[in-house]
Amino acid sequence: MQKFKNKWEITKNWQLIHPILGMLATIFSAYLIARTVSLKIADYGSLVYGVILAMLLLIISFLILKISFWCFKKLENKWKVSYRWEYIAIFLCFAVTGSTAGRISDPIMGIIGLTKNTTSGWLYWPVRILLIFPVYQVLLVIFGWIFGQYKFFKQFAIKMVSRMGLGFIFKA
Repeated sequence: MQKFKNKWEITKNWQLIHPILGMLATIFSAYLIARTVSLKIADYGSLVYGVILAMLLLIISFLILKISFWCFKKLENKWKVSYRWEYIAIFLCFAVTGSTAGRISDPIMGIIGLTKNTTSGWLYWPVRILLIFPVYQVLLVIFGWIFGQYKFFKQFAIKMVSRMGLGFIFKA
């Protein structure tokens, strides 16, 4: 365990929550993908379904971990964080924020009277994307605070908004 803590620069036991949540998120994401693929191949509840699900779960979990570690290496010089475990917290924050913004945008679209069934896709999707952007920015900072990465995500949100030519919002 000490070797693991040293590798991820974990100095306090509470910081172990990030790798644990990261593994749970990886397994859950892999399960959702594997379940969808397995249902296309075999009937739910059959032995074949169970075997395919288990094999895909292992393979997809492994691939997600490999991709995540590759991203950690690539972002190591770009993102300035104090400890390696913070990369896990940042990735978790991005995942939760993106999923939440996507989930929240649909009911908001319904409130303003634009639904998939009643609105042309040419109008619906651009409006939804434009709606998701400010929701995403706010949620990013909120979830960044929850995951202990407020400073990182505040700077990230300001940088993103500035690159889109809306930096004047933060100049006031």
